[in-house]
Amino acid sequence: CRRRGLAAAPSSLSRQVQGTGGSSAVSKCSAAALGYVQDRFLRLLVGRRRRRRAPLVHRGYYIRARAVDHCVQDFLLKTQSHPRTQILSLGAGFDSLYFRLKDMGLLHHTVVYEVDFPNVACQKATLIRRMQELSALVGGAGGEGLGVITFSGEDYKLLGVDLSELSDLERALEEAGLDNEIPTLFIAEVVLTYMENSRSDALIQWAAEHFSRACFLLYEQVRPEDAFGRVMRQHFSQLNSALHSLAQYPDCEAQQRRFFEKGWTECSVMDMNEFFTCCTPEDEQQRVQALEPFDEYEEWHLKCSHYFVLTASKGMEPSWTPLFFGSPWLAVPHRDGPVRRAGGVTAAVCARHSEIPGLRRYGHRSVLIKPNVILTTGGFGEEDGQHCRMRNFHVLIKHAGYWKAGCVKMENPDERWDERLYHTVSRLSNSLALVVGGRTSPSSAGLGMLWLKFPETCNASDPDDVRVELVSLQPAAAPAALRWRHSTTEVIFKGEKYLFLYGGRSAMEPVLGDWYFLHAQELSCTVIPVEGPVPESRHSHSACSWNGGVLIAGGLGAAERPLGSVFFLRELEHGFQWQTVETHPPLVPRYSHTAHVHDGKLLLVGGVWFHSSSVPGITVIDLVTGLCLDYAINVEHLEWPLMLHNHSSVFLPNEKELLLIGGGGNCFSFGTHLNPEPVSLSLSDILTSH
Repeated sequence: CRRRGLAAAPSSLSRQVQGTGGSSAVSKCSAAALGYVQDRFLRLLVGRRRRRRAPLVHRGYYIRARAVDHCVQDFLLKTQSHPRTQILSLGAGFDSLYFRLKDMGLLHHTVVYEVDFPNVACQKATLIRRMQELSALVGGAGGEGLGVITFSGEDYKLLGVDLSELSDLERALEEAGLDNEIPTLFIAEVVLTYMENSRSDALIQWAAEHFSRACFLLYEQVRPEDAFGRVMRQHFSQLNSALHSLAQYPDCEAQQRRFFEKGWTECSVMDMNEFFTCCTPEDEQQRVQALEPFDEYEEWHLKCSHYFVLTASKGMEPSWTPLFFGSPWLAVPHRDGPVRRAGGVTAAVCARHSEIPGLRRYGHRSVLIKPNVILTTGGFGEEDGQHCRMRNFHVLIKHAGYWKAGCVKMENPDERWDERLYHTVSRLSNSLALVVGGRTSPSSAGLGMLWLKFPETCNASDPDDVRVELVSLQPAAAPAALRWRHSTTEVIFKGEKYLFLYGGRSAMEPVLGDWYFLHAQELSCTVIPVEGPVPESRHSHSACSWNGGVLIAGGLGAAERPLGSVFFLRELEHGFQWQTVETHPPLVPRYSHTAHVHDGKLLLVGGVWFHSSSVPGITVIDLVTGLCLDYAINVEHLEWPLMLHNHSSVFLPNEKELLLIGGGGNCFSFGTHLNPEPVSLSLSDILTSH
């Protein structure tokens, strides 16, 4: 491929940006191989770089491809009466868009122009010429590749130009035959953010000013300042591919204002949770959700809340509005301004010697087994310098006003924890706790029950003095425990203690809504009548004992959407009754939070929600009046991002102190983040003032 003046060797920065494009192509190819998208051309363009990605990455690239295809096909449909239209893909890399559209018969009167760095365009042009399946669709060898036009077919032009050099881009497009008087769709998938804002702004304004009938499709990152956003930014900075647009345009509203200010007359924007909910048919949602065993809901929804799709237009009759809210099958919580905060709580690192890696985990459980002694079990985290399912137990012990962390010794060295996560642990006495459910892999059956036995007394100042014995169980009620992301809560019926096992999911059922009453001593299932409106099925909810019954709040429902309902299962003379707890203002739907009850108030801690303007902090619900107040968690004194999902928490009522232990997860393709240390929150002010 012979080039002119723009053929200089790529800078180190452009090589890094190109590297992100290559990685993206591999991920898209992996998603196509698993059936997320129908694209037989990606494998030809990716070549030998193919490798299988994780289900979370597949979903992330699926929703990106879905959004682009949705908007492109809508543009082609709305402009089909025009004799000629054109698509200009900016930073196209090894994308297969042209070949898919051509193969589907959608390019009757449309020319596709693709632009990328000169060396990328040359590589792609060479691939197309070599691959019969690709060159046949273009209709020839595409010329000799002279100058910036590396490939030129009848309806496909591939240009090698640095997008940040607007005058060079304009010259090259004019040479390639781009017509500024016909309907034109500009596409920029995670491209403009790598450019300096002054240059990307100039390109957006140039497109509005120089094309009489124009549409723009933008897909990029958003929300740089919360915990997930900080991990995302750090990832791209380490790749030497900083995301420039985030500082000036940190949210969807700022991006929308940007386009209006640059001359576009129509502009709509959605984050990807909104797009999946509103613009993806329900049967398609269900198809994607069933493709692979999947259990990373938090990271999926956080990834989607940190990317957006924007469409803008000018001069289009009728106006081009492919993004719409209010689908016929669902009403979705939309961005309606920030959550109103009643105040804030400051987070502080609380434990000495907390550099012990075992406390860096998620999907675990922590329980107060004795005063000032917290036992943490299971989950996924860091052990022996590796990320793995956790084998060891850890304790936090408070002595002389300070928390100390340590690893627990097994009473029998031959005993092995089965490395489960998303289980429950219920303390039944001063020496006994019951482990229920959990899983190793999302494709494996749930695990049963275990006893955890510990001494009646221990040295309350030395974490190394705590010992635990594991005892396997095969009670008659064991099949009820084959689930995870459920709750197990103590209730009282006719003076007898029971464990109320509710909800969750299993390898066969993505969400469960059934329940069991387990007699606390016999561990047998007892049939107790329950009346009232049955809550919808859910997992990753919270459950707290209160007045002999149980409070259920939030969770993830059958369609993988957060729930905002609160229910109280209260004891009656002959059984129990479900009652809805009305809150005002209505509780923002959430899941993967923890909860505690104190003095008639339900405290919800952290979690994940679709409300993209902020992250959940602490919500206090007055169980008498229903008043619902939200408090932010101030993390300015922490040197690392605090992720408030997949964590555990323990509330100490006398001190009004809340401990957050662990939390985090796999942050899409940006790496795994584990909160490195336990955090303490003093709730005295908000519980006194509420």
